[in-house]
Amino acid sequence: MAPEKFIVEVEPAKPAKDGRPSMGPVYRSLFAKDGFPPPIPGLDSCWDIFRLSVEKYPNNRMLGHREIVDGKPGKYVWMSYQEVYDIVIKVGNSIRCCGVNKGDKCGIYGANCAEWIISMEACNAHGLYCVPLYDTLGAGAVEFIISHAEVTIAFVEEKKLPELLKTFPDASKYLKTIVSFGKVTPQQKEEVEKFGVVLYSWDEFLQLGSEKQFDLPVKKKEDICTIMYTSGTTGDPKGVLISNTSIVTLIAGVKRLLGSVNESLTVDDVYLSYLPLAHIFDRVIEECFINHGASIGFWRGDVKLLTEDIGELKPTIFCAVPRVLDRIYSGLQHKITSGGLLKSTLFNLAYAYKHRNLKKGQSHVEASPLSDKVVFSKVKEGLGGRVRLILSGAAPLASHVEAFLRVVGCCHVLQGYGLTETCAGTFVSLPNHYDMLGTVGPPVPNVDVCLESVPEMSYDALSSTPRGEVCVRGDTLFSGYFKREDLTKEVMIDGWFHTGDVGEWQPNGSLKIIDRKKNIFKLSQGEYVAVENLENIYGDNPVIDSIWIYGNSFESFLVAVINPNERAIEHWAEHNGISGDFASLCENAKVKEYIIGELAKTGKEKKLKGFEFIKAVHLDPLPFDMERDLLTPTFKKKRPQMLKFYKDVIDNMYKSTK
Repeated sequence: MAPEKFIVEVEPAKPAKDGRPSMGPVYRSLFAKDGFPPPIPGLDSCWDIFRLSVEKYPNNRMLGHREIVDGKPGKYVWMSYQEVYDIVIKVGNSIRCCGVNKGDKCGIYGANCAEWIISMEACNAHGLYCVPLYDTLGAGAVEFIISHAEVTIAFVEEKKLPELLKTFPDASKYLKTIVSFGKVTPQQKEEVEKFGVVLYSWDEFLQLGSEKQFDLPVKKKEDICTIMYTSGTTGDPKGVLISNTSIVTLIAGVKRLLGSVNESLTVDDVYLSYLPLAHIFDRVIEECFINHGASIGFWRGDVKLLTEDIGELKPTIFCAVPRVLDRIYSGLQHKITSGGLLKSTLFNLAYAYKHRNLKKGQSHVEASPLSDKVVFSKVKEGLGGRVRLILSGAAPLASHVEAFLRVVGCCHVLQGYGLTETCAGTFVSLPNHYDMLGTVGPPVPNVDVCLESVPEMSYDALSSTPRGEVCVRGDTLFSGYFKREDLTKEVMIDGWFHTGDVGEWQPNGSLKIIDRKKNIFKLSQGEYVAVENLENIYGDNPVIDSIWIYGNSFESFLVAVINPNERAIEHWAEHNGISGDFASLCENAKVKEYIIGELAKTGKEKKLKGFEFIKAVHLDPLPFDMERDLLTPTFKKKRPQMLKFYKDVIDNMYKSTK
């Protein structure tokens, strides 16, 4: 019996033509076989998403945070949709009092909190471009974004103020008003006044427009609501323009998808907001929750306290990046092994039994109700006891972790895939389909998808196992890179967005991401690494002749294979009483330590981020060459071949460094 297939073909494959590689058939979700979901009536902009929910659910809990009583965290306290709306209107009036109008750019900088969402909704109300600022993009990124996007007003978390003040005087060319989410000191006010900038505390700012009432401008579907900056392969971050259409279309697609698998969102759903709102993944999930009149509770901003916040909030939907789920997995493994023989035997029996039934195609509810009740209920309690969906995104989730959580979590564990440019959700695996393990599932029902062959990497979209670059078409796509038409043209070809990721179709219509076409990848914590850029920086160190840096989305740190400079190494060895020829020096642990130290020096000098530092090295006395198929005739590194050649070395570096 052929497996059930969750995609339908809408256009045939195209052969290679005019220098463009061949393209496989165009597919869309089975749930959209009769057409994409129509736009939701009256929902034209992000402002409508919020406004309509306030009309429908004024007294529902919207935003919650933990109250601190006598220095101890207490229960979640909530603001209703109506209460949030009233503050949003005040903030909007105050923004307009500062001479900021429709189409102007407003920065938001800080950890997720109610004020973040309130500032964002005020932008939505007045047709401003909301521009999240965040500092994981590297030294100078905040200043770059302010200047590049021409941000005139910024809302900032109190403790991020000093960081923002470092961007002056350069940022003050555009930035004229700063609003703290909390308090400000007289010194800080003075400091910015020198640059002609006004700084307000949250309470002061709310008073600013209290006498005025500005009309809300008309907002169109195609208007931009957000510029999200994402790391470019070379240097500067790129500003991804997201329109109202993208987000509204995505919401309609998510609604259709969840409805099709009987997991629709309701007003009773509760979400824990801890993944950065500055990224598209969390932003669109929160928009979906707001659209349904559901509740969003904020964490306290500390990973170590995350499980405590979960226990107090008791969310029903839990979104995570693999790094968080890896932590949960390790913690549970530790508990099982230290739980005594009887407990671990019972656990293993229950696990094997339920796992076997899931593989047979049973749903997680019917696979082993007894095991769930007796053995796995403790795990469910650890996530607050009410989670029905765990959604993993932003980087690939290791199959063993996904399988484990599917068995013990007593909920659906789904893996999704998308980019800022595709407005996050593009693929997501379906509940109760164990054969989708390790894949990102079929497309969501609002995009068309096809694979384009990548001949230089031997990926053929027309072969019996179709592989190629994942290309996406549809209304969720971005409107281009801000002020970078050149980069937009590189990735948008004939209406298709080229993701740079290589995928492989599975027989059931789900997709597996198997490679990266360009040399930029994510580490397991979700941070992007532009590897060529780092190789150029480290390659400047005189002890290095050539360097190949490697990392992948299952590991949290980088390793490197290096051709060291023979003279520099021999000179250092002589001074440090280490003897031997060049080949044996390359094996020497002390020499390796010295090289890692040199790389760290370069990293510090160039203000690299912690995750961009190299944690382990292998020294190859033989320069990379064409003979071993490691270089192209123009001396570019052949990365897939290098990985093949040095695979054992890489594996050993990761094993021995942990």
